[in-house]
Parts: sequence; C-alpha cells; structure tokens
Amino acid sequence: MGRAEDEVVTLTSELIQIDSQNTGELATTTGEAEAAAYVDAKLREVGYETEVVESGAPGRHNVFARLKGSDPDRPALLVHGHLDVVPFDESEWSVHPLSGSVQDGYVWGRGAVDMKDMDAMILALARQFKADGTVPPRDLVFAFLADEEAGGAYGSHWLAEHRPDLFAGCTEALGEVGGFSLTLGEDVRVYPVMTAEKSIAWMKLRVRSRPGHGSMIHDENAVTILAEAVARLGRHRFPLVLTESVQGFFDEITELTGIEFPTDSAAALDGAVAKLGGVARVVGATTRDTANPTMLQAGYKANVIPSVAEATVDCRVLPGRQEAFERELDELLGPDVEREWIRNLEAVETPFDGDLVDVITRSVQEEDPQAHTLPYMMSGGTDAKAFVKLGMRCFGFAPLRLPPDLDFTALFHGIDERVPVDALQFGTRVLERILLRA
Repeated sequence: MGRAEDEVVTLTSELIQIDSQNTGELATTTGEAEAAAYVDAKLREVGYETEVVESGAPGRHNVFARLKGSDPDRPALLVHGHLDVVPFDESEWSVHPLSGSVQDGYVWGRGAVDMKDMDAMILALARQFKADGTVPPRDLVFAFLADEEAGGAYGSHWLAEHRPDLFAGCTEALGEVGGFSLTLGEDVRVYPVMTAEKSIAWMKLRVRSRPGHGSMIHDENAVTILAEAVARLGRHRFPLVLTESVQGFFDEITELTGIEFPTDSAAALDGAVAKLGGVARVVGATTRDTANPTMLQAGYKANVIPSVAEATVDCRVLPGRQEAFERELDELLGPDVEREWIRNLEAVETPFDGDLVDVITRSVQEEDPQAHTLPYMMSGGTDAKAFVKLGMRCFGFAPLRLPPDLDFTALFHGIDERVPVDALQFGTRVLERILLRA
C-alpha cells in the first residue's frame, strides 16, 4: 500500500461512491452497512482487529479499531468520523452526487466535506500506521460512526449508552467540524478549532381548540392561534450572548485583522461579522440562540376548521442558556400553545487550552507557516455531544487548506459538494503530525 497522503484521494472517492444517505427516518434511510464494510475491510487488510457494531436498528453499522500506544498509563484519544450523509436531489448537481469524481482539482460528491474527506484521512493514516508498525504516544481509538446526520440516536448516543466499553480510557476526542482555513488577508490564514456546539433542540408546538365549519365566523381557530405564535417566534431576535469560545474567536480575529466586534449593538456586531465572508453565516448564529420554524401541519379538508394545529421548530441554544431560553419561549408563545421537545441534545463547550490544542497549533503551522488557530463554536451539532457524556473533552479539527475564494461553508449539505485534492493531502499530513504527537 502507498503512503496515507497518496491514497487519501482514492479513499475519499470510493467512500463517496457508497450510498449512505440518512433521511432521519428508519424506513427511508439507506444505512451505513456498506460503508462500514468497506472501512472494516480496509482496516483488516493491514492487520487491525476490528469490531463492527450495529447501533439500535438494522443496517446502522459502526466500525472500531484501537492502535496501542507506547504509554499504557496515558488516556486514549478517540478519533472519530461519521459514515452517513444527508440526502440529495441529483437533478440539481452538475456531477452525480455518488460519482466521487476527481476533476478540476477536486473530489466531488455528497460527503466530500461532510465528512467522508475526514473519514478517508483517518482511514488512510490508520492503515499507514499499522502497515509501518508505528506506535503512537498513546492509544488511538478509531471510530467510524452511523446516524450523525440525524442526531446520533442510532449511532454515537446509542453507543455511549449501550457500549461505553468501546471508548475505554478515552478522555479526549478529535472529530469534525473545524480545521478548514479562512483567509483573512494576504498572509493571514486561520484554522478554527471547534471547542463548542450549540444544542440541537427540535420542538413540537401544538394548539388545541374548538373545531368548526370553514364557512362560519370562528374566534378560536387553532390554525390562526398557532400561526400567530409561530410568526412571533420566527421574527424574534434572541439577546446577544458571547460565550468563552465565541469571545475568544472575536478577540483573535481582532488581533490579526483589526476588525472590532462591538457588543453594545446587535446591528453593529452583525455588521462586523459580515466582514468575515462566507463563514459569517456560521459565526453569526453563535452570538445568540435561534428558533426557526421549519414545518407546519393542520387540517384534513378545506371547509373544516381543525381542532389541532402543529408546528416544528429547530432551536439551537447556546451553552448555559437553556433555562433562560425556555422562559423566553413561553413568553413569546403564550398560554394557548403547548410545546414539547422531540429531540434535545445539550450544548457543549470546552476551553481552548491543553496539550492537544498546542499539538494541533504546532502541527498546522509546520505545514502552513501563516497559520493561526483559534476557538470557535459550531452553530449545529456533532457526535461530540454523546462523547461529552462519557467525560471526554471534544475538539473539532479536520484540517484543510482551502483556496481563498472558495465558499466552503456553503458546501456543507450543499449542491456540488466538493473538496480540493491538495487540501486532502495537506490535511492528511497535518493530521499525521497531530496523531503522532497527541
């Protein structure tokens, strides 16, 4: 076999060609079994003893392998990626989403940035280490997981609850979403290290009222009551709250670029964030809680006023804000609207410090002398939420040096998702340094 840097592009392409779409519904989700079998075979080929675990439902497969380190007294490092991808509409793409096509200097297809690229980097390095007889400084636990794109109920969270033994000794975890370069000037590139995530809190709203005939005057229409509450919530701007990670991000950007991020005015802060380009859509969402209505359901006939109307709201709450957020929700919705959590995974945050952060910084700077690392918060969520429950400090760093004009954040779950070939090779070199020093 070749070096990790040489085979990472092929591994990325081949993983993309395996359909592992996750719709969020068991009946329509492809599952990760084929992708897991591919990873399992690649690991066994070089001598790993692997374990494939089905996590709570047929076809939801996860692959684990452990590489022993030189110091058995040191805690292990979990290195994880997910094998599922979000669905796609083939008609919207310029290449087939499952082609894994390598053209124009990119690998194309669903999962190219989320996150079969990082899966391939991990797999390539795991294979290289085993084939070469490399012994890292501490145990490395490689995990390729199911169901991240639907919150991990049939993946990381099931595993954390039912198979914590798979993570024995792990006190830190390295996964997505960070490490992609942002070019802020001619000689300034920052590589964010994800140290925090907002919550994933999907909420059902429900109004029950008196049904009636659509032709008559009706002052207690469940649809109207719900619609007014949903509109209030959808237009509401929650207060600015800067957590340690977000403040650290702003402070470092100010030091590097001179851009000030005023916190006395929401409009002024939003304007400053907009100067960051494509990443502004992510960063802006981490300065406050959000609640976006996404689904409405009511009625069964045009001339019948229904007794029940429902809405689904995607809430993302900052660390430490859950109680205050719920109080604000209740004030906005009023007494006639019931609410319940469909899925409520708490926000997480860890300080931007420690030996692993130092190793990440040194490793990326050796490959890119203009690199700067800084903390950041993800507006979405990852499998880190499950591993925090097992006592791990979780960081997101999938290193990629990107072209300055590439709107990388738009490619997450986007049309024509793609990753630069040279960025994959760069990331593999950086990740190798990290894993051999961590």
